[in-house]
Amino acid sequence: MQNILIIIHAPPYGSERCLSALRLATALAGNDRKPEVRIFLMSDATVLGLPNQIDGTGNGLQGMVEQLVAQGVDIRLCRTCALARGLGDLPLTPGLAIGTLVDLAEATLAADKVITF
Repeated sequence: MQNILIIIHAPPYGSERCLSALRLATALAGNDRKPEVRIFLMSDATVLGLPNQIDGTGNGLQGMVEQLVAQGVDIRLCRTCALARGLGDLPLTPGLAIGTLVDLAEATLAADKVITF
């Protein structure tokens, strides 16, 4: 089984990079080959971990995150990045967790492929 790590730096809104990353993760997680997909949110992408966000299309990104969690994708927010944005004590979307750079290092070493957005 392939192990794929996707690192997202891009903010959830304002560009399509975060959307593109989530679309790729969704396609990978639903692939018949069943790769293990992990997502690590860094920088402004950590804002994606907050629940109850509604964009102009309903809850597009939020729904994608919830679907990925339901498919067993491990999604973590960089602790340092989350704290810098005041997210440390806020509730996260169920299934998401705060991670550390040690977690990211371990996921990177375990990955067959690392993709960044």
